[in-house]
Amino acid sequence: MTATILVAFDESPQSIAALRHAVLTYDDATIRVLYVNDPWEWAGADGIDGVFYPEEAFERSQEAAEEVIAEAKAFAREYEREVTTETEIGAASETIISYAEEHGVDHIVLGSHGRRGLKRFLLGSVAERVARRSPGSVTIIRDEKLNEEE
Repeated sequence: MTATILVAFDESPQSIAALRHAVLTYDDATIRVLYVNDPWEWAGADGIDGVFYPEEAFERSQEAAEEVIAEAKAFAREYEREVTTETEIGAASETIISYAEEHGVDHIVLGSHGRRGLKRFLLGSVAERVARRSPGSVTIIRDEKLNEEE
């Protein structure tokens, strides 16, 4: 039986490193790339020009999602791998976990922004929440060189 690997992808350098890890490490696995689309992130805390327009925020987030997914496919092709891509709407950690449960994912690979101290506490950590609640094993990719740039 072929393993199913889920890569959480958001176009960040950390998620690109996670996708690279997955395509190079899991030769015989089915790789699913998931982009979690959270329209609230596109609207910002104050919305667009101070007013929240859910339709506009959703449209902008959908356009961005399509671009991110296209990038993930192109990146995988560079390594001569095919990936299945999907976009789900919701909050990142909860959506990743739900997707893994619903699709029988064997292993999750995701990047971590590697925040420390108060910044990590205030912002929370998607990678940490996924690792704690995942139905299966999780690999968190951290690249110290990437973290120095933040």
